[in-house]
Amino acid sequence: MLSNRELAQLIYPSLPHTPEEYEAMYPERNLPDGARVTRLGPSPTGFIHLGNLYGAFVDERLAHQSGGVFFLRIEDTDDKRFVENAVETIISSLAFFDIRFDEGVTENGDTGSYGDYTQSHRGEIYRTFARKLLENGMAYPCFLTEEEITAIREKQEAEKTSPGIYAGWSKYRDWDKDEAIASEVESRIKAGDPFVIRLKSKGVPNASAADTARHTVTDAIRGELSVPDNFQDVVIIKQTGIPTYHFAHVVDDHLMRTTHVVRGEEWLPSLPIHIELFEDLGWELPVYCHTAQLMKIGEDGNKRKLSKRKDPELSLDYYRSQGYHPAAVREYLLTILNSNYEEWRAANPDASSDEFAFTTEKMSSSGALFDLDKLNDVSKTTLLRIDAHELAEWLRSWSEEFAPEYSYVFKDMDHLADILDLGRHDARPRADLVYARQIMDFISYFFDESFSRTDDYPQEAAADSGEILRRYLDSYDHSDDNGTWFEKIRQITTDLGYAAKPKDYKKHPEEYKGHVGHVSTVIRIALMGRATSPDVWAIQQIMGEEAVRRRISECL
Repeated sequence: MLSNRELAQLIYPSLPHTPEEYEAMYPERNLPDGARVTRLGPSPTGFIHLGNLYGAFVDERLAHQSGGVFFLRIEDTDDKRFVENAVETIISSLAFFDIRFDEGVTENGDTGSYGDYTQSHRGEIYRTFARKLLENGMAYPCFLTEEEITAIREKQEAEKTSPGIYAGWSKYRDWDKDEAIASEVESRIKAGDPFVIRLKSKGVPNASAADTARHTVTDAIRGELSVPDNFQDVVIIKQTGIPTYHFAHVVDDHLMRTTHVVRGEEWLPSLPIHIELFEDLGWELPVYCHTAQLMKIGEDGNKRKLSKRKDPELSLDYYRSQGYHPAAVREYLLTILNSNYEEWRAANPDASSDEFAFTTEKMSSSGALFDLDKLNDVSKTTLLRIDAHELAEWLRSWSEEFAPEYSYVFKDMDHLADILDLGRHDARPRADLVYARQIMDFISYFFDESFSRTDDYPQEAAADSGEILRRYLDSYDHSDDNGTWFEKIRQITTDLGYAAKPKDYKKHPEEYKGHVGHVSTVIRIALMGRATSPDVWAIQQIMGEEAVRRRISECL
């Protein structure tokens, strides 16, 4: 009868390196004490979402605050979900939000000494460590067909016992105790029959809570977790020879010397499997950080998970195409990542967010509430801190990729910076700018290519609109200061029978046609096409005298 070593040799007859050689090829990193090594491991499915970005911020902060390393690994072991060009989408989406990796996959190949950083390129490594488990009797080849597995599942349902393949359900599990099964295994491997390799779990299936062995694991977000022994003989190598996530991430995180694994709470049920794999391979467990799921308030007023089907804001493409500035997104995510961030920002209004001492201890272990309206509010404040010329350059780069139809906006970058700076340095700064598409709409009236009159004159002054505009044009002097300019509007107002002050009209509406606000709104709509805008005098200074006179004349 075959020994474990002979079985392993039969399955993997020739591999270029031993486990010991791989340990030497991927040595402990030479980093300062306390430095953390983190990784982002998205799957190339074509959909990169807010949860990826949420986790990436945690990874990046943990690594860079500690003088460590943050790397990108592509976890493409699920070949059925692979989407063409998805890796490029992942890289460009994360780069858009200023997620910077120290090593890993890039558009121009890998960078760093711990690659290859794409799991589908690391097959020999996984086979080497699967062979080690086979040699030590900790894994076995399993020839169960889909039909047999379905029959097992139905029987388990009927017996009301735990579903899955574990002790007592696969005859191949204890092949070395039965000469006939051992002979079958040998002949089927030699015949090339398909099989998977399963972990031979140590846990006791269907044991009572009192009889189940447990491990205590410290989660960096959730604190101490009591984790039961794994009893499932999970697949570690599929029939295709490709590893499952369970096995691949354990091998990679060890060899790449990952110290902290940030992932969603949906992986908590798999933690017993991963603990057992690390133990069987003789490796130290990394620090797991299981983040809370992103939630939103639904239409019924209750919290629910963000949904790919229902919520376009789950996809990072939404924020890229709309043009949310990465600094604003970063600022907002920090408010939901650490409960003390807003307090810190209030005390440090002008500091870089990188100066904030991020900690996993301040992260929520229950649902993290995502609120698009709050993101918009945070964005308004964040954009106020960005220099107008820098903001203009960012808008141009965004437009080139996502909205080339706005190319006319960028013909004069100094002019654009003046527009963006409008009202931002007042005693009470205007916080009107939210994201790129909204900004383009907000400033559209400055450009003839996008100017349109969308609002009607106020009813109180509509009949006099022509006369108001004629008198305004006759009295207009582009060199007037704000005070002189407004006094001329007051004069037009009173000459035409309107109240110079809104409160006078409110007290005695029967004595006036309207008030100065109605008169100035006629001028505002003639110039900007809308009833609300920043200060008209300041806008005119940016527009220039020729444009002001032309627009008033067009209305006449």
